[in-house]
Amino acid sequence: MLEFSHVILGPEGLHARPVTCICSEAHLWKSSITVTLGGLSVNATDLMGLMGLMAKCGDELIVTVNGPDEEACCEAMRSVFDF
Repeated sequence: MLEFSHVILGPEGLHARPVTCICSEAHLWKSSITVTLGGLSVNATDLMGLMGLMAKCGDELIVTVNGPDEEACCEAMRSVFDF
């Protein structure tokens, strides 16, 4: 299991465009990818779940990757979160 954090810097927060990119990338991997904000965790392939986090500028997301391709997946997901 690998984990990284991402602080949202954009004034719009976690809005539709980055959520779509995150979901699209997450669907490419065999590993399970979970995004956590506070006490709420959602699967990175769940578009509405990610939108439901209502993450805003300054919030810290924790991304957890677990599975057979977790190292490559984690690097790819890290680059997608640089929005």
